[in-house]
Parts: sequence; structure tokens; C-alpha cells
Amino acid sequence: MEKYNFDEEIDRSGTGSLKWDVRDGELPMWVADMDFYTAPCVRRAIEKRAAHGIFGYSIIPDGWAKCYQDWWLKHHDLVIDKKWLIFTTGVIPAISTAVRKFTTPAERVVIQTPVYNIFFNCVINNGRRVAESPLVCRDGEYEMDFEDLERKFSDPQTTMMILCNPQNPVGKIWDADTLAKLGELAKRHHVLVFSDEIHCDLTAPGCSYVPYASVSETCRMNSITAVAPTKCFGIPGITSAAVIVPEEGLRQRMDRALNTDEVAEPNAFAIDATIAAFSDEGWEWLTELRQYIEDNKTRVYEFIKTELPKVSAVHQDATYLMWLDVSHYTDESTRLQAFIRRETGLFLSTGEIYGGEGNRFLRLNVACPRSLVEDGLNRLKQGLNAYAIQSS
Repeated sequence: MEKYNFDEEIDRSGTGSLKWDVRDGELPMWVADMDFYTAPCVRRAIEKRAAHGIFGYSIIPDGWAKCYQDWWLKHHDLVIDKKWLIFTTGVIPAISTAVRKFTTPAERVVIQTPVYNIFFNCVINNGRRVAESPLVCRDGEYEMDFEDLERKFSDPQTTMMILCNPQNPVGKIWDADTLAKLGELAKRHHVLVFSDEIHCDLTAPGCSYVPYASVSETCRMNSITAVAPTKCFGIPGITSAAVIVPEEGLRQRMDRALNTDEVAEPNAFAIDATIAAFSDEGWEWLTELRQYIEDNKTRVYEFIKTELPKVSAVHQDATYLMWLDVSHYTDESTRLQAFIRRETGLFLSTGEIYGGEGNRFLRLNVACPRSLVEDGLNRLKQGLNAYAIQSS
């Protein structure tokens, strides 16, 4: 019997929501922000802290590290030494800090496209150069191109890679063999791997991701991993994350860099929210959430098959962000996205911003009540049909 109500539509207007700051009648299904109440245990922890009424500077208690240790051991079979963990305000601030600390201006940072668009910002805004290594799609499944990675890594100016694990937007869970092979290649060419694992708990029921640091000693000692409760528990506004750095030298430098950048101190709610999320009650809520999202995805697959046969949705085992191939309609997804929004009010992400072959894709966020998924699908059909008519 279901315990949590993910069908409830929640009015987010007037709350300063980035996602919902749209025109009347529009349906935003773009940014990776869920439209569900967060887990009751997280809400209680925040409410209890708020009721105290004093919000001074916060320390990082032992319970913060322990909740990460217990969660990753129980759910991901990764033993984390307490000293490996460093608090940070977010995954993206941590990536930018690492880029500044471990590379020098004009050096190259590898990213595997299509990939989360902010990775580009973390590199370019810090005066470094992006080295794109496009993923290869074979029979609807994405793979790493190791021949291309070898070429990119062998360039002496390539000193770092940002890995997306699981992958956003294609929803791929990288297997242990793939990650181990990547680790050996990176070590051979002296390339540091920063693994963004923020989507790690948003996997399909029965699926689990593989932490990069778990697959080999080589990967563990030549990596920095960023994790957080914010994406999977729908609390990105409560800025709270951690980096896992097993190698002592890297850890000392990363710790110093995060503190120098002033992104190593928690706000008044970050610690309590994290400890509550990474609890047995949090897992219970997350288990139901994952099934609900999977059912939403199943509905999208069914609708596309029957109503939009010229669209294909990439099979995914992770994230709530569906990757829709609209190449039958256009290879200018930005233009198509704008048309659909103008004609129907459906606001999707254009795949073009993710690089690689993203110009042929749209990204659809299904972390919302089923009624909104249905509404979005009908608007998508309306928009694509209208686009086809005006393009003919």
C-alpha cells in the first residue's frame, strides 16, 4: 500500500520558484526540480530547526559524516572513511572550485556530451577550455568513446575530466567495467577525474548506480566525488553537499580550496535536512518516489509509441529527465522548443545546450504528478503536430 501521495498537485506560484516563474497557463517541465513535497522526515527536521528561532553559524557534527557513511555502505556498498568527507554548499560550486584548484588557465577539461550544460560554465567561466568527448549512441544505448578519450587525454594540456555518473541527460548508469577502464586511462595520462554523482539515488527500482570510487584503487585515489541529498529529495534550495576525496594530498588541497572560495560552511538547515534525508525513513520515501517516477516514464514511453511514433525516448535507468529524440522533426531543437512553448505553453529544455548531438533532442522532466505528465504529453503532441504542419 502506498504511503505517500505523489499525485497531489501543489501550487508553487508566488514562492519565488525558478521553475514556475513562467507565464499564466504555461507548464514548466524543464529544470531538474521536482514538484513533490519532500520526505516528511526532512520537513520535520527543517520545521524543528526553524521553530528554535535562532539561526547562527553552524558546525558540522559527527552525525553529518555518519549519515553519508551509513547510506553509501547500505545502499551502494561503498565504505567511506570519515576523513574523506568535506562539506560543501553544492556540487556545482565544488566543481568550479576543483577546476580552479587543479587546472591552470587555458588547460583543457574533458566532458562527455551531451551532458549537463552547467559543466560548460564551470570550465569556460574559469578561463579553461572544454574538450568535448561525445558519447556514442548504438541501438538506443549510450557508450563512452574510449578511442576519442585516449586522444583527448593524451594532449598534455588536458588535466581534468568531469564525469557525470549517472549521466544527465541520457539517464545512463555506467557499469563497473566502463568506470574501471576510464580510471586506468585517466591515470595513465595524469588526468584527474571529478565525478558528479548527484543523481545517484534517482535510479529505477531494482537498479543501483556504481560509485566511481568503488571500482578500483586507481579510480579511488585519482578522483574527487561530489554527492548530495538535494536532487533526490527535492531540496536544491537547501544548499548542502559533500565531496569524497580518499587521496590525502588531493583532499588537503580540495579542503583548502573550498574554504578559500567560502563554500565550505553550512547554512542553518543544511545539516539537519541531510541527516534526516539519509535515514531509513528517507529511504522508504525515496523507494516510493522512484517507483512513481518509473511509472511516469512508462506512461511517456507508451504515449510516444501510440501517439508520437516519430519521436523516440532513450531508455533510461536513472534520473527523472527523459531524453527525447525529435530528429524526425528538426535538427534545431532550440527552435522547436521555442515553438512548442509559444504554441502550447509547454516549457521543455532544448537539447542543444547539452552539446554533442543535443540539437536533435528535447529534455522532459517527469518528476511531477501524473496529471501534469498527461497534460505535458498532450501539449507535446499538439506542438509537434503544429510544427510539422508549418514546416511542410
